[in-house]
Amino acid sequence: MAALVCGAVFFPGVYFGLRRRLRQTFTHWTDADLACVSERLMSAVHASLSSAAGLTVALSCKDVMIDNHWLVNNFVLFGAPYMAFDLYAMYLSHFHTERARGGSGSPRGPSLQPIRAFLTRDWLLVLHHLALLLVFMPITLFFRRGLGDFFVGCFLTTEFSSPFVSIGKILIQLRLDDSMLHRINGLMVLLTFFVCRILLFPFMYWKYSRQLGVPLSAVAFHMPLHCNLGNLLILAPQIYWFLLLLRKANRLYLRGRTAPDKARLRTD
Repeated sequence: MAALVCGAVFFPGVYFGLRRRLRQTFTHWTDADLACVSERLMSAVHASLSSAAGLTVALSCKDVMIDNHWLVNNFVLFGAPYMAFDLYAMYLSHFHTERARGGSGSPRGPSLQPIRAFLTRDWLLVLHHLALLLVFMPITLFFRRGLGDFFVGCFLTTEFSSPFVSIGKILIQLRLDDSMLHRINGLMVLLTFFVCRILLFPFMYWKYSRQLGVPLSAVAFHMPLHCNLGNLLILAPQIYWFLLLLRKANRLYLRGRTAPDKARLRTD
């Protein structure tokens, strides 16, 4: 329970501390700028801690089923308040952005319109956070019977791509989306996302096949049906997000190709 309390203090503290520091440093920034960047930086902090914890657990567990590590339950409890608070931070970012644009976030008396607009736009991220809070956390803490710390550690490392995603959004906020730094960061997003959120699943099945001494192709038939279905439900949105990232990267590449052509036409 101490880990839960620490998380409930730490993540709001990081968010509001960063927001205050950014307000003092970038005095020309709007509330929308401050909310967006503070939320992304807090997300990067959580993702870095999650990846470090997950890697520590995964490397420490020799037996993928029965080896235990104290970090697993403690970090899940520590990270739970982040998932709840990040929903609030994402809503604040949406609210201030829409208010700056004169959209649904504009205060016109009591209204649920800003909340509905936020849930409509970011429903997949909201569902992701709620699933981690209401499904992943109870399963990890109460229904595993102390088994599979290795796999929980692997799932924690899926956050390794999140700091690069956050950096990309911050660079866009700073109007550096045409910079070489943004392009390099975009490549890191694709690489880390593919490795840590998609290749991770065949890697876990491979580790389990070595534990059982069976071919990789037969592992799924040696696992309970609910485990295979659970992995499929987790993998499906990762593939969807990766396809969106590829589409965005393609647009960025095409824009980078057309910019020199336009510059050449102006000089001819």
